[in-house]
Amino acid sequence: MVFFLLCSGTVFFQSGCVSTLIRQKNEYLLYTNTVRGNTAIPDDELQGLIPQKPNRRILRLPISPALWFYEVGARRFDREAVQRELDAKIKEYDSISATLNADPKQLNRLTKRYNRQIQRLRRKAEEGNWLMRSLGEPPAYFREADARNNAAKMQRLLYNHGFFQARTAVKIDTLLGRRIRVNYLITENMPFYLNNITWRIADPAVDTLVRQTLSESLLRKGERYSADNIQNERIRIEELLRNHGYYAFTRQFIPPPDADSARGYSPDSSQRYLDLWVTIANPPGQRRHPIYRMGTIDVRVSRNENLPPTDTLERNGVRFLLTNTRLSTRLMESRILFRPDSLYRIRNIRDTQRQLFLLNQFKFTNINFIDTTNRRLSTVITAIPVDKYQLSTESGLNVNNVSNNVFPGPFVNLGFQVHNVFGGLETFEASAQGSYEFVPGIFTNQSSQTPTQKRTTILSFNVGLTFPHILFPSPYRFRFNRANPRTQISVGYNYTDRPEFRRSSLRGTIAYSWQPSPKRLFNFALTNLNYLDTRYLSGPFRQYLTDLYNQGNPLIFSFNSQLVSSMIFTYSNNSNVFGQGNQGDFFRASLESGGTTLNLFGASQLDQFSRNSGVSLSKFFRPTLDYRYYIPLRPRTTLAFRFNSGLIYTYYSYIERNSDSQVNTRGYVAPYEKLLFGGGSNSVRAWLPRRLGPGSSYPRTQVYPNSPLYPAGTVGPVFRGRPGYERQFDYSFEQPGDVQLELNAELRGRLFHLGADIDGALFLDVGNVWTLRDDPTRQGENFAWNRFYRELAVGTGVGLRIDFSFFIIRLDGGIKVYDPARRYVDPSTGALRDERFILPLFSLGKLSKGPNPLVLNFGIGYPF
Repeated sequence: MVFFLLCSGTVFFQSGCVSTLIRQKNEYLLYTNTVRGNTAIPDDELQGLIPQKPNRRILRLPISPALWFYEVGARRFDREAVQRELDAKIKEYDSISATLNADPKQLNRLTKRYNRQIQRLRRKAEEGNWLMRSLGEPPAYFREADARNNAAKMQRLLYNHGFFQARTAVKIDTLLGRRIRVNYLITENMPFYLNNITWRIADPAVDTLVRQTLSESLLRKGERYSADNIQNERIRIEELLRNHGYYAFTRQFIPPPDADSARGYSPDSSQRYLDLWVTIANPPGQRRHPIYRMGTIDVRVSRNENLPPTDTLERNGVRFLLTNTRLSTRLMESRILFRPDSLYRIRNIRDTQRQLFLLNQFKFTNINFIDTTNRRLSTVITAIPVDKYQLSTESGLNVNNVSNNVFPGPFVNLGFQVHNVFGGLETFEASAQGSYEFVPGIFTNQSSQTPTQKRTTILSFNVGLTFPHILFPSPYRFRFNRANPRTQISVGYNYTDRPEFRRSSLRGTIAYSWQPSPKRLFNFALTNLNYLDTRYLSGPFRQYLTDLYNQGNPLIFSFNSQLVSSMIFTYSNNSNVFGQGNQGDFFRASLESGGTTLNLFGASQLDQFSRNSGVSLSKFFRPTLDYRYYIPLRPRTTLAFRFNSGLIYTYYSYIERNSDSQVNTRGYVAPYEKLLFGGGSNSVRAWLPRRLGPGSSYPRTQVYPNSPLYPAGTVGPVFRGRPGYERQFDYSFEQPGDVQLELNAELRGRLFHLGADIDGALFLDVGNVWTLRDDPTRQGENFAWNRFYRELAVGTGVGLRIDFSFFIIRLDGGIKVYDPARRYVDPSTGALRDERFILPLFSLGKLSKGPNPLVLNFGIGYPF
């Protein structure tokens, strides 16, 4: 603690007392910008007009570590020397390259090497040394001219929002340490509202079309004047007309409307009104706007645009010019959403461009028009196909630390793609993965109480065929052409060999997907068939599974031979555009029906089949829902929320005994892979993965002869047996459930840049899982409306994200705030302990060994 305080004091001193080396004569540092007096216009909109940002501070205190690092780096940086080195390097390159003009290969290698060196020196000359660029931040100096300019921009913004009589001013406060606080004082005064809106349209046909859509107009009587609404109305009219044949129409024919506040009528002195005149002019020298129709339509498909076509085909007025290419013109023609003599519509042009791109068969597509004299647009669509064959390989080592020993394990991934396999724009994909590695064993060494290393071999093979249309014997399949339809048929095999077990699985899927808009996506898996078979279980592992089964965990059933068939329908809507900082949300709902076709048979027939074949069967419903909402607080700060829920209801299952599991039951046991779990990097992060719940029951149980909490013979928790781990529940076993509820909130923000963006996060997780049916050997594990809200576990913590743009590495540390299971009988004293509010038991001195340890979660990407 003393060391922490000493470090904090040092940072405060070094950050708050910036030396005169970095402060030039008569210069002041910009400390903060504030906006005051505005009521109708949000602060964020006005703050966005201020490009000058103060140096980053900690907790809004005058502590700027990045500024101090910049100063430390600047003391050791000689910009003139770096510039001289840069000039010498450029001169050296010019001298050497002049002697290599006759050797292009040698010159190319030289250029690449010198380019790297020159770019590094140029960046150093412009931005400073490594400390200044990576950890530092240049000082933000105050300029009075900038502040006056910002105030003028704010006044223009207020004017554009209808505050014609608004006033802005700047007040400057000088603080200690040569720091400046800039206050922008806003006086909005009374805004102006729209009264009469008069449309003056010279073309009668345009006039009729526009007036038919005035109900959609953004200019409405009684609303406050807004320059943004006027601009968006011009865009709306342009889009409207260009979707009705007016190819040459642009918003330039709609000049800024005339506004007259002198005629404004104001029955209420608190409001002022103005009249607006909107004009749509004709082209110079013409009485009407010309209407265009589509002319000839040519589609050129060639890998080399300079080669002449080798085949010409025509379908429904679309002429295909193919060069050494065989493809389904019927399918491609269905993605072209306009025909000769049809009215020009910009919407059809954009949708056609999108449809051709989503076929994933072309590197790029381009649509060009040639305006003929008779108002016909000759169309040329150019499409360059991708390479027919594509091969990808990846190999490396997975390094695992087991019992303080490092064990490397090789892996290899192979991928192969064939485009336009049968000439129908299909895509064939095949992949193979293999790995051999050492991982922590399930069991621990009894003498050292540490996990043992185990070798693992994993092999998998997958093949799939994707059709760019709905493959189904029905005429309705053609109604999805605008929605990027796809049919995917895939088969996969997976083999896992561990000392504890050997297991294989075979999967087959037929799935449809369609996307009516960029935000909305539908998926329907008509058949999702999985066959799992376990060939071997070791003796200790068999006993482990039996212990789990006695604790209420059905993992043992997943090692029986089983056949799981299901139909899955999923809908998702995503309005959140990553990286744009806009408010958005994400919604996904899924319904899975397992064993649906088994309803054609009676229970006795299914039981007989399982007994004869040794294959377990089950029937279930599994709906899930996931909703996320994102609120941008600042350009690099976001508040994210998520609600996640799920339910699995099993209405038939038969588990046939085999020689290893020794379990034979008929009841309501769902496949283990379909059950719901809580805890882990994408759930309640203060609990280990799959270790939360169910309900308020204990992670493991043991029988107490006498208990003040429950009658004699009741169950209680088992604690970790390793020395030094005080009062920690034993989370050795996974805890599946039938019902899941989760609420998550996370504040994300950028901390600094160090090779990549380093982001921080503060999160709060609430949730749990429950069973649908009561288990007489446990207490509080089933879902009940009158108490489920008291059994919601709460966890909090902080996170670190390393953002490399193309992927994000995430590390979260969570601690428990409320644990509904920690009301128990102390096994050593027999006393009742109520530790459900467990946050006070967290200790920095016992991060891993205390009763409320820090739980670390590693992940890729954001948790939601």
